[in-house]
Amino acid sequence: MNIIIGCDHGALELKNFISTRLEGAGHSLTDIGCYDTTPVDYPDIAEELCHRLLKEHYDFGILLCGTGIGISIAANKINGIRAAHLSDTYSAAMAKAHNNANVITLGGRTLGCELAYSIVDSYMNAKFLGGIHEERINKISALES
Repeated sequence: MNIIIGCDHGALELKNFISTRLEGAGHSLTDIGCYDTTPVDYPDIAEELCHRLLKEHYDFGILLCGTGIGISIAANKINGIRAAHLSDTYSAAMAKAHNNANVITLGGRTLGCELAYSIVDSYMNAKFLGGIHEERINKISALES
């Protein structure tokens, strides 16, 4: 898969762990930062990643901040983004199967590395079911206008 990933300073360690595991599994990864623990504003990271996701060819994006909440809120302000804040593997699979989320968000201060990677893996292995779920996504998209 072709994945874009970004984080703020509160999730650098988790971003690096997930990135290493994804690249080790053969996925193509674009890392938009941050690259050290100097404080950065998560809305800026969310904006860059989401705009690139919509313009370039990526299968999905991963955004991380301390809790994953703020960066999820920021991402969902951008038309065309369906960001799902995740903390368990079942919700990860449903985010893809029912909501066709194109961005997933995780908390660097709330999740262990192995659980976080399991969440990413569950999302990646799920398939969008379409049907009634497509109709609901269309209604969500209509809310953006």
